[in-house]
Amino acid sequence: MTEDASRQLHICVLASGSSGNCTYVGDGETGLLIDAGISAKQVLDRMESSGLGDAPIDAVLLTHEHRDHVQGARVLSNKIEHRLGHRVPFLATSGTAGQIRPAHRPAGMDYLKPELSHTVGPFEIQAFSINHDTAQPVGYRVEVNGWALAFATDLGKSTATVEHHLRDVDVAILEFNHDLEMLLRGGYPWWLKQRVQSSHGHLSNEQAATLIERVASPRLRHLVLAHLSHENNRPARAQTAAHAALARSRAPDDVQVTVGSQTHPSAVVTLESK
Repeated sequence: MTEDASRQLHICVLASGSSGNCTYVGDGETGLLIDAGISAKQVLDRMESSGLGDAPIDAVLLTHEHRDHVQGARVLSNKIEHRLGHRVPFLATSGTAGQIRPAHRPAGMDYLKPELSHTVGPFEIQAFSINHDTAQPVGYRVEVNGWALAFATDLGKSTATVEHHLRDVDVAILEFNHDLEMLLRGGYPWWLKQRVQSSHGHLSNEQAATLIERVASPRLRHLVLAHLSHENNRPARAQTAAHAALARSRAPDDVQVTVGSQTHPSAVVTLESK
């Protein structure tokens, strides 16, 4: 690892959507995964295809217990242990940890509490509470070497807590789950439509755009639109909403907007040393 490379931060959304979610964040010497909702093989293969095959994995942060966020955790834990010769911690709230099915439960779990800092190497991690229909779901704010990243998906509404943690970040990874018109006109049964648009469901494009308009600061450089519904959204609709919100916000004119994909990893976002 060169001295210059060690002063970079790399972010790659390996998978994002209703079938599986996983994001990598690393500075070349220490690395984190957020969620393990795709198979361990897919995690490692997608890291390899993104040029992150040798990137370190020192901890895995779990947001909540739904299958599309934890189904690869147990096997991934075993594979990382075999690769490194030791286990790495899988971090989650006690509520989330208690609800993970045995088939998905990783070998080693550490508990974290919302609003309390947890460190992994130089990374300072703070979980924050979000509204979703699970036991104790969280988003994450991660700070390292002067950079800040916020990650919030699977939330039915914004709150003062969410807005606080999404302010003043370099990178925001935020749910743009559904287009409300598509959801209401689509083929989901009524009970599922109600669940998706409830305050414990998922953010619509409009809700996410309103949130971005409120929190985007001159510091923002990258916005990743995450957890898009295959049935009830389209990337172009989400991007239109995001760009309009950014134009109304305090964000710079050159914020890069990326849409996370279910089928392939995003381009690696690289932040240079501050």
